[in-house]
Amino acid sequence: MEKSFGLFFFIKKSKSSKAVEHFIYLHITVDGVGCDISTKRKCDPAKWNGDAGRADGKTEAVKSLNSYLDLIQRKVFEARQQLLHHGHPVTAENVKTVFFGKEIQTHKYMLMEVFKKHNDQMAELVGLEYAPGTLERFETAYRHTLSFLQWKYKVDDIDISKLDYEFISEYEFWIKSVRKCNHNSTIKYLTNFRKVINRCVRHGWLLKDPFANFKMTLREVERIALTETELQTLVAQQFPTDRLRVVRDIFLFSCYTGLAYADVKKLKRSEIIIGVDGEQWLVSRRQKTDISARIPLLPAALTIIDRYKDHPQCQGNDVVLPINSNQKMNAYLKEIADVCGINKTLTYHIARHTFATTVTLTNGVPIETVSKMLGHRNLRTTQHYAKILDKKIGEDMKGLREKFK
Repeated sequence: MEKSFGLFFFIKKSKSSKAVEHFIYLHITVDGVGCDISTKRKCDPAKWNGDAGRADGKTEAVKSLNSYLDLIQRKVFEARQQLLHHGHPVTAENVKTVFFGKEIQTHKYMLMEVFKKHNDQMAELVGLEYAPGTLERFETAYRHTLSFLQWKYKVDDIDISKLDYEFISEYEFWIKSVRKCNHNSTIKYLTNFRKVINRCVRHGWLLKDPFANFKMTLREVERIALTETELQTLVAQQFPTDRLRVVRDIFLFSCYTGLAYADVKKLKRSEIIIGVDGEQWLVSRRQKTDISARIPLLPAALTIIDRYKDHPQCQGNDVVLPINSNQKMNAYLKEIADVCGINKTLTYHIARHTFATTVTLTNGVPIETVSKMLGHRNLRTTQHYAKILDKKIGEDMKGLREKFK
């Protein structure tokens, strides 16, 4: 049953400035979601009592109008009772439908069917409203949801009316235990899933939000970056195989540009241009956010580009660097860390963190400039990197404090 049901009459002013009287509407609200019904009657705003939702006065015309509004109100309550009697969901739109004497369409909404339609519509808008990376995340969320249904319920789809707090809680457990995802990754998957659920709630297909009491808070994580010493060790290290040498160079390229793996992989030669300062710049749209990143290229990055300009993989695909799959890259980076004596779990994304902190912020590049080069939507995201520097500054000053005691 609905938690709240309310209605009130109001005057909707006509677009015509000459109109003396304006139409009266009834607004119905069920659990915070509303709709309007036109009464087809008009009233002079000067005679309208907004608090009472009726016209003021004792004339026959006023009495007749108020009686008519009373009748409409009774019929709306009757429509609500009909919905309850027949076991239909009580929504503002359903009340309106019964009020006008129409039949309630009892359509069964299935979760994966709704999810697929959402993703199909999103795919049509990639490049217009959504970035390719956004669609990819929702496709992943779709696959995870299907796998969960098969694991937990042994089905390929489920009626959305069966979704509740327990369903979400079990889904969270599955992502963490079966998919082996950490807390923040789990929350990100559930956030995408929740957007599809919100759509069901907004359309009135789902009466209660199963996420209503579910806590979804990201935990603060420490962003790891290479120090200046570790970066120089990586640059100077001689590797016995081309395999490790190429991976090291591609990783360093991201340390000097801030590009994520997906953006380096698709980077075309045509995206290296001459900037306003006459120097070479990299201009590319981030796959994750579809935001343009414009990055002046450092000499070290240009050296790496030049080193691979004749590589068969680069020439054949018109790309800047011969990059492997992210899984292979991360496996090779662990090898590289061992060879270099870097006591950190090296992953490709650490290169982006290194650019933000060690290469730019540490060397005095303003945080606003760094944010633009990283292609962040807002400065708050970039400020996480500034926290890393604050921590390092605090550690560096410990020794100095001891001297001045």
